[in-house]
Amino acid sequence: MKKTSVSVCFVLMLFGLNSLAQNVIYKDPKQPVSARTKDLIKRMTLDEKVGQLLCPLGWEMYERKGGIVTVSQKFKDIVAQKHIGMLWATYRADPWTQKTIANGLNPELAAKAGNALQRYVIENTRLGIPVFLAEEAPHGHMAIGTTVFPTGIGQASTWNPMLLEKMGGIVAKEIRVQGAHISYGPVLDLSRDPRWSRVEEGYGEDPVLTGNLAAAIVKGTGAGKLSNPHATIATLKHFVAYGIPESGHNGSAASLGERELREYFLPSFKAAIDAGAKSIMAAYNSIDGIPCSSNKFLLTNILRNEWGFGGFTVSDLGSIEGIKGSHRVAKDNKQAAILAAQAGLDADLGGNAFVNLIEAVKAGEVNENIIDTAVYRVLALKFEMGLFEKPYVDVKKAKQEVKTPDNIATARQVARESIVLLENKKEILPLTKNIKVAVVGPNADNVYNMLGDYTAPQRDGDVITVLNGIKANLTNDQVTYVKGCAIRDTTDLSIKEAVTAAEKADVVVAVVGGSSARDFKTEYIATGAAVASKENKSDMESGEGFDRSNLDLLGKQMDLLKELKKTGKPLIVIYIQGRPLNMNWASENADALLCAWYPGQEGGAAIADVLFGAYNPGGRMPVSVPRNVGQLPVHYNRKSPLDHSYVEEVATPLYAFGYGKSYSTFDYKDLKVVKGVDNKSFMVSFSVANTGKYEGDEVVQLYLRNQFASVSQPVKQLKKFERVHLKVGESKTIEFKLTESDLSIINTEMRKVFEPTSLFTILIGGNSSDVKLFYRN
Repeated sequence: MKKTSVSVCFVLMLFGLNSLAQNVIYKDPKQPVSARTKDLIKRMTLDEKVGQLLCPLGWEMYERKGGIVTVSQKFKDIVAQKHIGMLWATYRADPWTQKTIANGLNPELAAKAGNALQRYVIENTRLGIPVFLAEEAPHGHMAIGTTVFPTGIGQASTWNPMLLEKMGGIVAKEIRVQGAHISYGPVLDLSRDPRWSRVEEGYGEDPVLTGNLAAAIVKGTGAGKLSNPHATIATLKHFVAYGIPESGHNGSAASLGERELREYFLPSFKAAIDAGAKSIMAAYNSIDGIPCSSNKFLLTNILRNEWGFGGFTVSDLGSIEGIKGSHRVAKDNKQAAILAAQAGLDADLGGNAFVNLIEAVKAGEVNENIIDTAVYRVLALKFEMGLFEKPYVDVKKAKQEVKTPDNIATARQVARESIVLLENKKEILPLTKNIKVAVVGPNADNVYNMLGDYTAPQRDGDVITVLNGIKANLTNDQVTYVKGCAIRDTTDLSIKEAVTAAEKADVVVAVVGGSSARDFKTEYIATGAAVASKENKSDMESGEGFDRSNLDLLGKQMDLLKELKKTGKPLIVIYIQGRPLNMNWASENADALLCAWYPGQEGGAAIADVLFGAYNPGGRMPVSVPRNVGQLPVHYNRKSPLDHSYVEEVATPLYAFGYGKSYSTFDYKDLKVVKGVDNKSFMVSFSVANTGKYEGDEVVQLYLRNQFASVSQPVKQLKKFERVHLKVGESKTIEFKLTESDLSIINTEMRKVFEPTSLFTILIGGNSSDVKLFYRN
């Protein structure tokens, strides 16, 4: 009888414990996210709360032995000591991290690593909170074995939101199937100074183009519905005005006023947030003396109060410490952390600054409510994403669903659409296939120079160079390759051999430009930016940290081009570059000139498609190309009055914003404009026809000029655009609606308003300087 009573009691006790566990609100998936989040925060210690805001470097947190991946002792220690809530760049591989194909993680191993990390924190911490894994993803997931797309400036040259939405979905899925959750990108820094090292990462100089493309990418990531198993939290970079540093120096102060900030630099972030972005990274720079990482006006007044942003903000790597070190507005890292937290910065990338908040709270220097608010923003997204219920991923899917044939085909299409045809004299392009071609230049057959910064090591054969692409279209005896010279190294020369090859060929394809290819000899600072120096003879002349004082081709590249020109053979010049370099000589002397930016793993195939007519180029410039650095800034939407010529030369750019040629021609006609009520909107329609010999794409662009307003306005501003595919002889009617928002300005009181007295001119054409149709009210 006693044994029966004991057994019954034991069963009842177990039942009670199970019921208690089921009543823990944060563990109950049937409860609302807000209730689960609040319940969990109530159970957390101060140390645990602050830990959720820390995001240390992730590649140090695993150990790999063959096909087995386990957590490192460093990870165990940091979990025990700091209770971390996130990791950054766990799967990253590059010279800075010292992770290679040999010792890094392919997709299958990455999934194993992610599962091991999650299992450890869930099983070995008091509350079992899963960690967020954040990964770099500006043009594909920066990890071994993933699909590499063109860099941001190339993506922007497509002017194709639908294509980039598809790309965004691919990148997000590749990240999620490997077990990560946050994708760093897109990069929304408007670039007005091509000397700046990171032009390649952004979408050019215009807020409307950037905002539309960024919104499309964010939609593609599924950020608006995080319960989708392939959705990522898109982190927008860098908030804000990071792309206009003084003297072109990366991270330097930005000189601009609030109106310019609201007119040009904030709208693209707002568009991406409206599309679903739930994370924003603060920039390294300062604005009007206030570091962006501790700028309450930006992080709270605008983001939270004006825009109602409900996600979380995160520092750039080490930027909280930079409040003290770079900007010198804090006496130590604790004060820097206090300033950042009080301004509205939620998370610490690097994880070494916000640990000071524990002491600051205990000393009464920071209200714990600030910590609670930040933690709520992070934890709510973990619940929304379903990490507490499904923290692990299927390793087999990671192996099968990354870098699929369909993903590679999309990378090729993005590369195709990104190529800009700048010159095509006497219609030398497209080439026939019964010719001999001399392929020369430092970027003709260099795998890593095709890819740009923030790219992982590549397996042999995964990247198609220009030489590979051309050879795929011709026989071996039709193609001769000579490098000619390097990007920077003036001792690596074979110019004479290149000239000899050119003399024996029917046409010369010279591939020049720049490089953002990191190597294991380059030095890197703690944030991962490269250190530029005269002694460094790598190809790298662009990419984070590699700012330029001029835009000329480096090394002996100009010597190579001039010697090739002397042969008298038709010369096709292709620029593979991360910024708009000096193309004056090529513009005047080349028979054809193409800009391919960094076109990604399929770039060589895409370029060959264009050269041989399998694809009619339709890319358009997302930046104005200067004739000289003395013109800078030379962006198209400058304020009135209009520029006048310099003593030495004209003030116009070499190639205007929106410029790009086609193998076909297009005609615009039948403009109709219908005014809305009180002139607060316009319905604009017109027809575009393909009048050439090839089917192809025209990028239709509508610009607005405000003829009269209470504050000075841009000479013109892009408002609408559409990439249209037309068969030979085909015509399509295009319709754009200009809304009250499109017609509004930032007035003297810094409010966006429609002014009834405004007078507008509508300009329609193929680029910002090519007006085909216009209307004035």
